Amino acid sequence: MDDQAEIREFLASRRARITPEQAGLPAYGGHRRVKGLRREEVAMLAGVSVDYYVRLERGNLSGASDSVLDGVARALHLDDAERQYLFDLARHTSPPTRARRRTAAKRLRPALQYMLDAITDAPAWIHNDRQDLLAANDLAQALYAPLLAGPRPANIARFIYLDPAARDFLPDWDKAANDVAAMLRGEAGRNPYSKDLTDLIGELSTRSEIFRKRWADHNVRQHRTGPKKIHHPAVGNLELNFETMSLDSDPSLTLVIYTAVPHSPSADALRLLATWAATQNQAQADLHERLT
Repeated sequence: MDDQAEIREFLASRRARITPEQAGLPAYGGHRRVKGLRREEVAMLAGVSVDYYVRLERGNLSGASDSVLDGVARALHLDDAERQYLFDLARHTSPPTRARRRTAAKRLRPALQYMLDAITDAPAWIHNDRQDLLAANDLAQALYAPLLAGPRPANIARFIYLDPAARDFLPDWDKAANDVAAMLRGEAGRNPYSKDLTDLIGELSTRSEIFRKRWADHNVRQHRTGPKKIHHPAVGNLELNFETMSLDSDPSLTLVIYTAVPHSPSADALRLLATWAATQNQAQADLHERLT
């Protein structure tokens, strides 16, 4: 990312979405020439001079203190994810240190796979910070069979935006597309020197007009828990809940576990999916034995 351009566009887009009424300011009659708040209004709410805020919005966060950034975050009604993104952008534009490129993890310690395999009643899988699916237990492999049928490494963002099967697999496709673009933008703020991440964003931008539009919205989101709807080709509709956990041994990795409400149709579908997966695995083992 061009840091200055990103700061400029992010702050301007957040300012444009807030009305004077939402900010607690009087709304005088007459036509406003800008959408949302004016720069001088944000400056007043943030407790900084107009000239200083204009410098910030032009992309120069270098030297901005935490208290100034907090004031801007409050003035623009930034949520936790957006506030963290602003601080990440400021950190990368501070007096330069040696830029460090962090490569997305592509291999896991065997112990992590053992952990996944020990989870037998719920789909569990691990992805890295650019949404590559790195490992999964048997139930997660069965659940994400359409994703795993595509190119490797299986990548959630690439599947959502580039694979037509994703629209059938994800009934809430539009929300999923918004979420994954917002998560990638947040990661780009944390790790702007990752070539792997930059390459993925470039590929999606080149091949998907929808992604380009979602990326241009400058939305940032944390995706830690919530509902998940899936339409599986073998067992039909599932309504699941997901929880995510960062792994202390490698903060770039995230563990995701899906569960269903006990005794619900989705819980029954997960049990059916486990049976389907076992049948598929046995058929593959029998075929391998015959061929060898």
